[in-house]
Amino acid sequence: MAIKIHGSAMSRASRVMWCAKELGLPFEHADVAWDSLKKPEFLAINPNGKVPGFQDGNLSLFESLAINLYLAKKYGTGELYPTNIEDEGRTFQWTLWAATEVEPLLIEAVLCKFGFLSDTASAKAKADRAKTPLQVLNSHLANRDWMIGSKFSIADLNVASVVAFARYGDVDVSYAPNVVAWLDRCLSRSAQGAHA
Repeated sequence: MAIKIHGSAMSRASRVMWCAKELGLPFEHADVAWDSLKKPEFLAINPNGKVPGFQDGNLSLFESLAINLYLAKKYGTGELYPTNIEDEGRTFQWTLWAATEVEPLLIEAVLCKFGFLSDTASAKAKADRAKTPLQVLNSHLANRDWMIGSKFSIADLNVASVVAFARYGDVDVSYAPNVVAWLDRCLSRSAQGAHA
């Protein structure tokens, strides 16, 4: 089997598994214990000592959202990945936006919920700051079902996998009803399945 995804299904590796399932790609899942992340054999795959690690044949990649862009372009152009440069640019834009504008503000709520952090005041303050970028997304999703074009794409998958931290961290985003409805559409997809 060429594709191997390293990391817990309760980590960012779940994004990559979701993408592979959307594409119908067979893959091997290697759950990596947290105390194994700094071992030389894992560092050879992801030198950051974080999950996910990813292999497609001789290629090793890290950064879950970048892995998804690679998978979608290689195996899903015309389906999950756009066919024109303009939509590709929009896909990059929204993927980077999710990573820089949203994830840092929502991740602490998730980490607090699962006991990895205890500073709930900081998590709440950051989650409150997420209102600004999520209103940008809410406006973008007005009168549209999907991020780009008329069907679910890698832009939806990447952004939803980040915005879903609000749901996993019990952050109320009802102030952004278009986001809530869109996230429901994304997370109810059959390929998303157990990662919701």
